[in-house]
Amino acid sequence: MTPAVPKAELHCHIEGAASPALVRTQALKYGVDISGFITGDSYVWSDFTGFLAAYDGAAGLFRTEEDYAELAETYLRGIAEEGAIYAEIFVSPDHAKAAGLSTEGYFRGLAEGIARARGQCGIECRMILVGIRHLGAEAVEAAARLAASRPHRLISGFGMAGEERFGRVADYRRAFDIARDAGLGITIHAGELCGAGSVRDALDVVRPTRIGHGVRSIEDPALVRRIAGEGVVLELCPGSNVALKVFASMAEHPFDLLLRQGVKVTLNSDDPPHFQSSIGREYDAAAKTWGYDARQLIGITRTAVMAAFVDEPTREKLLGQLG
Repeated sequence: MTPAVPKAELHCHIEGAASPALVRTQALKYGVDISGFITGDSYVWSDFTGFLAAYDGAAGLFRTEEDYAELAETYLRGIAEEGAIYAEIFVSPDHAKAAGLSTEGYFRGLAEGIARARGQCGIECRMILVGIRHLGAEAVEAAARLAASRPHRLISGFGMAGEERFGRVADYRRAFDIARDAGLGITIHAGELCGAGSVRDALDVVRPTRIGHGVRSIEDPALVRRIAGEGVVLELCPGSNVALKVFASMAEHPFDLLLRQGVKVTLNSDDPPHFQSSIGREYDAAAKTWGYDARQLIGITRTAVMAAFVDEPTREKLLGQLG
């Protein structure tokens, strides 16, 4: 592990960051059988559909403000121990609402956990509210309106996650217009399960400053040149991509190739315990696979800090921690 290297994470789904140990504790609290998706200290799934089922099963065990405070605090303290100085978490009230927790309670709980971690470790965190693509355009627009209302001061961006193969990017144009007009940072999942065309559509329709994943852009050299030229930042998640069989191995992942072609790339863990990963392991794997030294790894962190949806005083503070 490389805790001495300051790290930053821009792409992590907070419910997907729940460790099996924490989920086991929650299951005992609520008397729920989790044997269908956790064995020992590991999540169990074999394909993307199974992964989603495990994700939803774990997420359903967080039901109160204190549950979400514990989730955020545990995740942030864990990555701070690995050297992380900043994180953005993707948040969506849908799971909490299904469990009977209000949207306001959801944000209050997460914010409490963020505050605890900051007080203990100094780590900064912001929330990116996401619409869920496969719930349809109306649901994503509702999420955008919620984000635009700034229901909590730590919400600094808007994005769209969910099943990338559902619908067309153009179906969600209005949602992103709403968020952009409210001054929120814009990111969108694209180019993970779908090919380069989904990234091109995202650039044309949404005009994001960042793209979640975007790794399949490597299939189109002209698109790679466009991304580099426009300075769009890719929130790359190599460990996730390998676990979900987008690429066969770290050695075959195009992170380094994209970096060498001038694309601004960052390292992220996505849904870390599901993929036997963490932000520290992602940095370690990049160093081992592509031979990056501390200076190069800090350069990746610098890219993330510069792309973060954060106020300028906080950005300057974070940059000052990079040496």
